[in-house]
Amino acid sequence: MIKTVGVIGAGQMGNGIAHVFALAGYNVLLSDISADALKQAEVVIDKNLNRQVAKELISEDECAAALNNINTTVGLLNFNDVDLAIEAVTENEDIKKSIFVELSDILKPGAILATNTSSISVTRLAAVSDRPDKFIGVHFMNPVPIMSLVEIIRGIATSDETNNIIKEIVEKLGKISAESEDFPGFIVNRILMPMINEAAYTLYEGVGNVSSIDLSMRLGANHPMGPLQLADFIGLDTCLSIMKVLNNGFADTKYRPCPLLVKYVEAGWLGKKTGRGFYDYAGGDAVPTR
Repeated sequence: MIKTVGVIGAGQMGNGIAHVFALAGYNVLLSDISADALKQAEVVIDKNLNRQVAKELISEDECAAALNNINTTVGLLNFNDVDLAIEAVTENEDIKKSIFVELSDILKPGAILATNTSSISVTRLAAVSDRPDKFIGVHFMNPVPIMSLVEIIRGIATSDETNNIIKEIVEKLGKISAESEDFPGFIVNRILMPMINEAAYTLYEGVGNVSSIDLSMRLGANHPMGPLQLADFIGLDTCLSIMKVLNNGFADTKYRPCPLLVKYVEAGWLGKKTGRGFYDYAGGDAVPTR
């Protein structure tokens, strides 16, 4: 039975995953290499839980219980007693693999290993661990406390037991699961990222400006958010990483990253998190940069 969940990475995805597990009654151990990142994550989780209280989505008692369920730790040494470890670090295959190698020497034999990767091969990540049969992809959508979907991705060696346990857990979190085969980008990003990349090409080639492109997709396709605004929210570095995975994985020119997207990332214009991307957020309001 899964009682204690370890989450590796205290960034936007990691703190969101910790939030929903703690709210569902699990004991959560949130880890990061930075003590400052852990402190910031605690502030964000507290703020987001209290926002849910204000909206009457949860009670004050549920909020207090969730906060009480979360502990933090620097590094992974204290993961020796977790039942499920979920990696939610940056979308970099080498970093993820190094974490799974380290965890293999720390986790107890029955513990399940999961990755929140949005595009990288689950089979390839599982291969560096000591338990490919207990390894699975669990891709939460951002922002985790709000979005309902979780993609479940089985590696080639993932057991039926592991898959069934994770499906039950996702249901307990109040989420809905979609099962994807282990191919680059899975389902969501296989469809979403080429659209964002094409929006960047539409801007790059001068077909429309930022405002016109986003307005067209919001009002013309009934999307809640324009693709360039969404890219800024996701992070342009993440979008570029996923496009590179798709491009390398399929060797198809239709997945070639837009040069403008590459240039923005090289400039450090990563979207909302850095204050500038397709929009400039310096003044508080989102102002198109083109």
